[in-house]
This record gives sequence, C-alpha cells and structure tokens, in this order.
Amino acid sequence: ADLASADQQVPMQVVFVFMMAVGNFLAFSIMQIYEKPVDHMLELMFGICLLNTVCVAIQFSVAREIPLNKADVKKQNACSPIMNVVEAVRHSPRLLYQLAAVQCLVWIGNTSWNLYSAQWVEEAVFQGSEHAAKGTEEYNNYIEGNKAFSFGGQMKSVLQLISTLVIMAILLKTSIRPRLVYAPCIFIGTLVSILAAFAVGHSGVFAKICLTISIMPETGSFAIPFGLVATLNARAAAEGKSVSTALQMALLNCCVTVGQQICTMILAIIESQMSMAKALPLIFMVAALAQGLGGVGALFLNDAPPVPPGANSEEETSSDPESSGDAHTSSQEE
Repeated sequence: ADLASADQQVPMQVVFVFMMAVGNFLAFSIMQIYEKPVDHMLELMFGICLLNTVCVAIQFSVAREIPLNKADVKKQNACSPIMNVVEAVRHSPRLLYQLAAVQCLVWIGNTSWNLYSAQWVEEAVFQGSEHAAKGTEEYNNYIEGNKAFSFGGQMKSVLQLISTLVIMAILLKTSIRPRLVYAPCIFIGTLVSILAAFAVGHSGVFAKICLTISIMPETGSFAIPFGLVATLNARAAAEGKSVSTALQMALLNCCVTVGQQICTMILAIIESQMSMAKALPLIFMVAALAQGLGGVGALFLNDAPPVPPGANSEEETSSDPESSGDAHTSSQEE
C-alpha cells in the first residue's frame, strides 16, 4: 500500500484494512473449533504458523522488488538509524505530529478491546472462570462467554468489512475531508466504551453488540492516517522536497505500540487493587476518555490538500485588478 501511486494511497490503505478484516474473521472462527481454546494452544498456534507460512510463500512467489544497489549506500554508524528517524520527523509536516498524538490516544482504547474484551465477556459479563472445574456453574458460564466472544468477534470482522467499503466510497466519491470520516469512527468507539463500563452489566446480547461496534476506531486508524501521510509525502516528493515515507509510517506504528503499553500498564495498576472482573470495566472508562480526546484531536487535523506549485501566483495574477486593467487599456490602445 505504501508503494502505490499518490492518487491510490488512501484506497490501498483501505484495501489493507479489508484484508485484515478477513483474517480477523478466520481467527475468531478458529476459536470455535474447541470448547475451551486455552487448553489447545499448541494445536492452534501450529495451525496459525502453518497459515502464515503459506501466506509468506504466496508473497514471495508474487511480489517483485528492486534490489538495493550496495554501491549507492553510504556508510553508516550505529547511531545512523536513530538520526535518520530524527531527520525524517524534523522535516515532516505538522499533520504528522497531530496524527501521532491522535493515534496514540486511539490505540489506548483499541488495546482495551483487542486484548481484554475476551476476559471482559467471559469473567465480567458471564461471570465465568477458565480455572473452574469442569461441570461447575463458573465453568459453564466461561464456555458460554467464550462462545459469545467468538460470535461477537466474527460480527466485529463483518462490520469491519462493511465499514471499510463505506469509508472507501466516501473518500473516493465525495469531497468530505478524511478527518470528518476518522473523527466519527473514534467517537463511536468512545460511546461503546462508555456503554461497556456502565450499561452492559451481565447482558450477553448487549456485550456482543458493543464488541461488534468497538472495531470502528481501529478501522479508521488503519484506513486514514497512513494514507494521509503517504499522499502528502508523495506530493512533497513531486515538489522536490526531501521526504521519508517509510520512517514516518514507522513513527505512526510506534504510536500504536505506545498506546498499547499505556493501556497495559494502567490495567496492571488497577488490577493490583481489585479483581480482574471489576478492573476490566474500569479500563473501558480509560478507553472512553482516551478515545474521546483522540476524536476531538482528529477534528482539528490539518488535512487540507496541498496547493499545487504555481497555483497561488496564477490566482494572484487573475485576481489583480490593476494588472487586468492595464491589460485592457493596452489592448484598447492597440
């Protein structure tokens, strides 16, 4: 997606999210093979490794890359990679810094759902326990919770597929700016996190609905920010400016991991004071706060398309009354 042409950057990023949704659906479907998946992790991981191997083999058989000419590579010291990142960020547009902050906040909320929604459904909503003895009420509740989580995950993947196509249609067929698509996706996640923290309780149906809709911020965070950076850099490169799209993409990915680490640390602190079942709704409160701030930040993204070189001078010339008047006078004299 990063190597696509300038006018195809955003659509290709959306296609990437579409393919990710297909993978998510397969993963949640695999969870339904066993009644208690945690007891069959070896088999599941072996299957996943086998699937990844097949995908990599297909990639190698299809992809074509231009080999790097080692003669053109300058000698670098141990600090060169860090300095390259610093240089790439230092000369980046302000939009990159805005996106980085929003990305970090959004992924605090996304991590709450991606890493802890299974435990939330199984333990907090259905009041089950994976350590309970087979045949007990807690064990049965855990099995029912796992089934609800797997089904909710499948529906989440379906919604991701649909929302991805809707986002692509909006970006390609309308003049709506990307930030006005991204911000609503984030605010939907904020609302769902609030409902999970305060309204779901022990309702399995309500929990599955929230789990399904929680995918919206993640869909927006992959479909829009990376495409914006790639598009702006492609245009900057055409203007002769020095850009480093790969390093800037890496920075956005780093912000994803920063959000993940912040979420994990906050939950660890909360869990040290109470049980997991009580701590999980609180982490959704943190998710709602973070994504609320991220949504507000997304509304203020400066995503206006760059003005093509020479456009300002042409507008000034055409709008200058004196120059047009002089030209009219000279034509009359002739």
